[in-house]
Amino acid sequence: MSLLSIFATAILPVVAVAAAGFVLGRVKGTDPDALNTITVYVLAPALVVHSLATSSLAGDTILSVVLAVVLFTATMLLLAEGVGRLTGHSEPLLGAFVLVSIFPNTGNYGIPLADFAFGATGRSTAVLVTALQGVLLYTVGIYIAARGSGGSPLADMRRVFGVPLVYAVVVALALRWVGAVPPTESTVMQTLELLGNASIPVMLLILGIQLSNVDGDSDFQSVGIASALKLLLAPVLAFAAVLAVGFQNQTVARVVVLLLATPTGVTTIILVGAFSHGTADQSPGELVSATVFLTTVSSAVTVTLLVWLLQSGLVL
Repeated sequence: MSLLSIFATAILPVVAVAAAGFVLGRVKGTDPDALNTITVYVLAPALVVHSLATSSLAGDTILSVVLAVVLFTATMLLLAEGVGRLTGHSEPLLGAFVLVSIFPNTGNYGIPLADFAFGATGRSTAVLVTALQGVLLYTVGIYIAARGSGGSPLADMRRVFGVPLVYAVVVALALRWVGAVPPTESTVMQTLELLGNASIPVMLLILGIQLSNVDGDSDFQSVGIASALKLLLAPVLAFAAVLAVGFQNQTVARVVVLLLATPTGVTTIILVGAFSHGTADQSPGELVSATVFLTTVSSAVTVTLLVWLLQSGLVL
């Protein structure tokens, strides 16, 4: 497929729905909090349970995905920490710089993208990666955001146990393990499928609404460096992590690389706002918001190119 056709089939639907959310946020001043709550506590868990319970992913493939995501995150964390310190960042900006460099938007950007680009396998893989990223974000991410603020980040990590996404993964995998997955035509599975399908456009609308509230005032050098790490270095490290772990299913391997190369996750804005305390001269919130916006806009080019490389077999 040509770059133009890939953009039209895989990227444009994502951009179009997010753009509708952006316009809605600008014109109507829509608050995304209610949509976020519905997605986190109803739609996303339904998507996770249905996708993983009916997924054709084998157990060894799931283990490979877990190992690749953990390896990638650990490597990106070390490199982002080093680059941040070498470029003169100190807390609380250092924590914000590391956050936006290592955590991709595998949820409201990555799931629809993987679904459009790689179909059912892409969607199932994206759901699994998003669940893993959620656990890492609400543990390691909270620690990074809160360090240097004088608070107790370890106490705040217990919030992860209040996120249904984690339990949805456990339930889905347990059902598969004991062979108790209900038939796909059953009322339970059809209901879960209906809710899960609704989550994809809602996630993109939330992304657009959140981007409409981004403040562009920030340190452009820091934003540029963090964006380069996220959009240019992350795909290389994702590819290396996938090769190091080894995948029997090459489609899943390609999806993992694509997901880890997505722009900075919008959730980093929430974490920094809740746990990081800036000063008049150092505003981590501005750095995070500007990086989320820049990487999301720029990803229309970088992600299109990456999808072309992956689908053509030039990579993996």
